[in-house]
Amino acid sequence: MKVALLGCGVVGSEVVRLLREQADDLTARVGEPLDLAGIAVRRLDRARDVPVGPELFTTDAAGLVTRDDVDIVVEVVGGIEPVRGWLLAALGAGKSVVSANKALLASDGSTLHDAAAAAGVDLYYEAAVAGAIPLLRPLRESLAGDRVRRVLGIVNGTTNYILTRMDETGASFTEALEEATALGYAEADPTADIDGYDAAAKAAILAQLAFHTRVTLGDVHREGIGAVTAADIASARAMGCTVKALAIAERSSERPGVSVRVHPAMVPRSHPLASVREAFNAVFIEAEAAGQLMFYGRGAGGSPTASAVLGDLVAVARNRVAGRRGPGESAYAALPVLPMGETITSYHVNLDVTDKTGVLATVAGAFARHGVSIRSVRQDGRGDDASLVLVTHAAADAALAATVEDLRNLDIVRAVSGVLRVEGGEP
Repeated sequence: MKVALLGCGVVGSEVVRLLREQADDLTARVGEPLDLAGIAVRRLDRARDVPVGPELFTTDAAGLVTRDDVDIVVEVVGGIEPVRGWLLAALGAGKSVVSANKALLASDGSTLHDAAAAAGVDLYYEAAVAGAIPLLRPLRESLAGDRVRRVLGIVNGTTNYILTRMDETGASFTEALEEATALGYAEADPTADIDGYDAAAKAAILAQLAFHTRVTLGDVHREGIGAVTAADIASARAMGCTVKALAIAERSSERPGVSVRVHPAMVPRSHPLASVREAFNAVFIEAEAAGQLMFYGRGAGGSPTASAVLGDLVAVARNRVAGRRGPGESAYAALPVLPMGETITSYHVNLDVTDKTGVLATVAGAFARHGVSIRSVRQDGRGDDASLVLVTHAAADAALAATVEDLRNLDIVRAVSGVLRVEGGEP
């Protein structure tokens, strides 16, 4: 079974190493040897610590993926173009594809799925979400007989590390980001992580599988963690919560449709996700028959991601040896993706207010005008430090946004210093 590898960076190098070190075991599991036919890279002159000869390397990715002797193409390059063209060419030539490319799958996965179906070959991508954690295949296969209601998860290790350090040490966002960068958890340009783009791509893929509906990156509501302050963290702690950056996909109970979103939220410390620390990932699934399930582990890194790639490679190779195809795309439900304004959740609102009689009644009136019910109120400080901390019952996002706009226009409100959603149950 001949394998073409696109990319030989951190993940690709680990894939090569595991293919060599575990060759005998992989042969036994597949039924035929897995041999590297070639490795496509950008530059041939770059030093690489991989156990293969230079003759396997090429800069002609397009030529490699359509070679007659190639059976499976493994892609760990990332990005949209030219990778999309390479993978479509591979699928069109009858090659099965294993990819770790969350950005491409979230942006245009339907085109790849259609090409795989037309050619009668496999498209697997377990490594695109949550690294080594076996998550996509359970959603696609193990829960195929169930009805998933909600997927709630921490799918970005960088943001989880930053928020963990802010919670445990009292560090500011900037201090925690600097520490994450020094330790290699954050890239030199951390925008994709801290602004939620990485998590949004993963949320789209999870929603596709959970709800049998085509969901793209553009359908996902996205908020980063840059606005989370030490005061938000302290307020969460006072409520028995912690702040996590969550990817959430859920089926609406009001009407047919799903909502998909990524944003920071307060999570009660009693919830399993609250104990997920530092750069680890975890995804919590709620299904009607199976109940609550949690998947936990390392969500990034060369070895964990390569483990997921190899798992897909073995599955795809087994299918080819047996002359069959694995489960393809399931998008029969075609549920509408609901706008964020219709999403129902609870909120934590922190207001800096003037210290005088009637403030609470005036603030409560603003909430009442938009039909947002207040569950609890806490008053902190005196004089210039006076503040109100309110937690609402479940309300539509649009109603809360309108309430906050009204609050900003009240003379007694000096500032709306923090608005965070509350997920995972009541604190």
